[in-house]
Amino acid sequence: MLVKICGITNREDALAAVAFGATALGFIFFPKSPRAASVEAVSEWIGEIPPQILRVGVYVNEAPAVIEANAAKLGLHVAQLHGDEAPAQHPVGIVWRALRVTGDSIPSDYPADALLLDGPGGGKTFDWKLAADAVSQGRRVILAGGLTPENVGQAIAAVKPWGVDTASGVEAKPGHKDHARMKQFIETALKSK
Repeated sequence: MLVKICGITNREDALAAVAFGATALGFIFFPKSPRAASVEAVSEWIGEIPPQILRVGVYVNEAPAVIEANAAKLGLHVAQLHGDEAPAQHPVGIVWRALRVTGDSIPSDYPADALLLDGPGGGKTFDWKLAADAVSQGRRVILAGGLTPENVGQAIAAVKPWGVDTASGVEAKPGHKDHARMKQFIETALKSK
């Protein structure tokens, strides 16, 4: 089970997430996000992250050259795309397409290594049956959107996703994690797989 903690902005949160058992860390390189990370700041400590932990760069309509430069500087493994980008444009080997689920269906024709299915925003969930349908169609699904330590076990049981992702569900404030909640989320997710 992939367990991703997203919105990592600082060394302490990154190392705590790894110590608790996270298998992926998300770094949001979109300046308008309250969880935006600085490439320069992250470059000072990202080398302390064990190599088996997936490093995911999160982007919204970023130029491929910027993604390529960030991947080289930070050793990113995955480009998670939230905008109108075409995956073929991007040089990072693994591409995850993020989709906001706001209706009653999920487009299943996106060419990506995984679909990250997110809620409508604001830490809200969506109808997990839609995600379960995508899983049953053979898609590799990362479930996101409103996941917390309290509901992640139920979400995994309902969807059987390839992975789960949280950001605001384990925060003390935007960009800073509550370590106790983060530990609980990761442990619950790993026990529920």
